[in-house]
Amino acid sequence: MSVTNYTGHRAGMLNAGTDTARSRNLFLKLYAGEVMTAFQTKNIMMDHCRVRSIKNGKSAQFIMTGKNRAAAYHTPGYEIVPSVASKHSERLVTIDDLLVAHQFIPNIDEAMSHYDIRSVYTAEAAYGLAKEADQNILRMAVKGALTTNKHRATLAIQDYAAWDEEDFSANVTYAASYANSKKAGYWMEGVIEAKRILEAAGAPMDDLVCVIASDLYYHLFKATTNAEATSVLHMFNRDVGASGSVVGLDLPTIAGIPIVRTPHLGTDSGTAWAGSLWSTATTTGQAPLGAAESNRAAHYNLPGTTAGVVATGSNTGAVGGLDGTANINYTTEASLVRGLVMSKDAVATVKLMDLSVESEYQIQRQGTLIVAKYAMGHNILRPGMAVALKAPVS
Repeated sequence: MSVTNYTGHRAGMLNAGTDTARSRNLFLKLYAGEVMTAFQTKNIMMDHCRVRSIKNGKSAQFIMTGKNRAAAYHTPGYEIVPSVASKHSERLVTIDDLLVAHQFIPNIDEAMSHYDIRSVYTAEAAYGLAKEADQNILRMAVKGALTTNKHRATLAIQDYAAWDEEDFSANVTYAASYANSKKAGYWMEGVIEAKRILEAAGAPMDDLVCVIASDLYYHLFKATTNAEATSVLHMFNRDVGASGSVVGLDLPTIAGIPIVRTPHLGTDSGTAWAGSLWSTATTTGQAPLGAAESNRAAHYNLPGTTAGVVATGSNTGAVGGLDGTANINYTTEASLVRGLVMSKDAVATVKLMDLSVESEYQIQRQGTLIVAKYAMGHNILRPGMAVALKAPVS
């Protein structure tokens, strides 16, 4: 029996073509209700610094009060006359230029889209500003941790006023090799040592937080990769009172200190560690923001290489880490930082204009301009309240 094949009218074919691979071109494409956007990083550091809002002005003043803790036994009949003059100082936090993230959405593009395009771009603009704020606060926190004595304070703290009673704290090198820097046991002991340093300096313990680079955080759970038996990861072991979980990759606290992770402190390639906060300042004093973006861009930069000064610790406060006469290379030191143990008092943020989003339809351009903006500034508040956890880069 002879079979005759009919040629069908392919309703989905564009222009009556013959390419069967394109026989569905004209069929309806249903919108799935989801818009896939680029990866986003949320702001975590704003909750871990001192924040003050002002209605006008270019800066805010934080008063630094000195110590008046001398005690002595009283001799009956003697007049009690104060003999200690407490010293005071101030810390200024200056507002940066207005930081904006903006998009223009043509009217015709929006009309042809079958989803709400404005909400997507509005969210993206806000994420961009949140990321910049996070990085600026972290830059101040790292600079504060590296400010371990009075000489360094004059270099790293904006508008620094010499103050004999400033507190400083030393940093912790928690591992002597790149391989050990990714092991949970070494990291945990580093956090414990940082807490000991802060407590010994008389720092308040009630609002400490441990900030850890995301890449390092996940390495801590890799017992096999790190040649570190799971049985010795006691910071995850509920049998000894820990609250973490290897299965859930959950590590709420170490030594009673909450853990937060950030992708902005650096990345691990598997063979070496690379910093990211000062990615444009790898060898010189180039500002990470660029002079064209803010007239205070250099404020977020690391100090340039400088000669150390002997014995420049606090006269009455915690001394911190003293330098010899060798050169201090802040760029090298910052590249070693894997995390921080810090208090809210380490960094101050002043907001003149909090995060907001505006949109305006422009007839002459036939589209909508969306602008997300904020005006705020950051500075080191109390350098002694931040301890860096450092390790070799490779």
